[in-house]
Amino acid sequence: MPTPPSLIMIQFLQWIADRPRSREDVMDAWRSSCPRFPVWEDARADGLIRQCGGDRGEHRVELTDRGRAALRRADLGARPARDQAAASGSGP
Repeated sequence: MPTPPSLIMIQFLQWIADRPRSREDVMDAWRSSCPRFPVWEDARADGLIRQCGGDRGEHRVELTDRGRAALRRADLGARPARDQAAASGSGP
């Protein structure tokens, strides 16, 4: 069974999934020089995102099938907590 993605990875994948993003958008919003915060590099290495479009395939960033599956698993894992909060009256 694959290791569940970290919260920051889930946030990154959701951000990518929300609307089309250019590589430049991603670099502006998510690049980090901190070795403990390599979400862009980790997502690419894990095959969760890909670059496509343009002559060199770097103008658009999108989720791969693996990235979409990771988001679905994260949503399913969070759903019981949301359902429990709603049942107790402390939900949104």
